[in-house]
Amino acid sequence: MRSLKFALPVLLLAALSLGSCHVGRFFIWNFSDIRDNKKFRQKILTKTGPPFIFSARDTGTHLRLPKSIKVKKKVFTFDELLEKTGTVAFLVIRNDSLLYERYLNGYGRATPVPSFSVAKSFTSVLVGIAIDEGAIGSVYDPVTKYIPELKPAGFDKVTIEHLLNMHSGIRSGESYSNPFGGVAKLYYGRNLKKYIKRLKLEDEPGGAFKYQSVNTQVLGLIVERATGKLLPDYMQEKVWQHIGAEYDAGWSIDSRKHEAAKAFCCFNACAIDYAKMGRLYLKNGNWNGKQIVSEKWVKESLSVAVDKNGGMYSYQWWHTRPSDFFAQGHLGQYVYVLPAKNIIIVRLGKKYGIDAWAGVLKGIADAN
Repeated sequence: MRSLKFALPVLLLAALSLGSCHVGRFFIWNFSDIRDNKKFRQKILTKTGPPFIFSARDTGTHLRLPKSIKVKKKVFTFDELLEKTGTVAFLVIRNDSLLYERYLNGYGRATPVPSFSVAKSFTSVLVGIAIDEGAIGSVYDPVTKYIPELKPAGFDKVTIEHLLNMHSGIRSGESYSNPFGGVAKLYYGRNLKKYIKRLKLEDEPGGAFKYQSVNTQVLGLIVERATGKLLPDYMQEKVWQHIGAEYDAGWSIDSRKHEAAKAFCCFNACAIDYAKMGRLYLKNGNWNGKQIVSEKWVKESLSVAVDKNGGMYSYQWWHTRPSDFFAQGHLGQYVYVLPAKNIIIVRLGKKYGIDAWAGVLKGIADAN
């Protein structure tokens, strides 16, 4: 214990002296939190044209919210649950009608919130658009077709589909508490392209499901190489300017010098505009008559793959069952969609508060 007391100041001094590298940034900023959109440099995506407005709640429309929810032997009312779990935004939309909209903890309708891994699903959308346009050949293309620097490491065996479904076999840790791990290098690193070029494989591609943020970061670089456009610019051109965003958004980048977007996380937007990304896939990629991403890609993306542990995942989207889908991020950021009932639910928070959010959202959707 005594040696640990002496070691901590040394580590802190080392971190401060390494402020320009990912380890230093990890110690200075510590664990990721809901204010991270203000810490990192970002590229802005601007709202264009008149916003799409979900209609106001009809007086005759009834929304069924749970009267009580039991969490670890404690029972909360729904309002108590939102307050005690650090929720900052909660929306329920059905048939384009905004049935419930609440903001807490100092947040409001116009407050942008980091999406964390919700951004993985958005990167998947951009992969689909690049395939629709012919910039990317297919999901069966090897990674090395777009990132030839990875040929010596055996990445000619890794396909885009392996990355989409988290079956790549890449060596990279997903621990959020290890300053030397793969996620820390991605989250706090200042040259992500350099990091990707140094990747290695530890398992045969196509094997077991292994959730790794690095897969999505590689997908982001593939989109950029294939289209010749930076990821935020491609998102702006192909999606954001077409879905009636009410507010500007941002996508955090590694540095001003390299401008690599953190494809696996760090898309920052307001709750009402996250709901529009859910609506895009609810409508099979069509936005009020304009096909943003092909219906074929949407259907392929949501074809559920079940891993050996019973989890359901497909092309960077999660599922509680084959009939629903959702984007999920750190601290309990959710964009949940149940197509059969035309329901979209958005939950954003400062923390998870509970582990069962997917089940809570599913229950609300089923009840309505």
